[in-house]
Amino acid sequence: MDEIKQRLTDLEIRSTYQEELIDELNLIVTDCNLQIQRLGRENTRLREMMRSLAPEMPESPDE
Repeated sequence: MDEIKQRLTDLEIRSTYQEELIDELNLIVTDCNLQIQRLGRENTRLREMMRSLAPEMPESPDE
């Protein structure tokens, strides 16, 4: 019976650790997503600025 209690305790500890890790990873992924969105908006603004400063310049083949 003690072995079963110990195994249950170990599983509860693992579960708690995994929940905390998932919460931390979720925060990291959310922060990364927000940063990607900000960078996308900044990239769009920079492209618009470049077009307004030099509208006659052709776009690079990469675009």
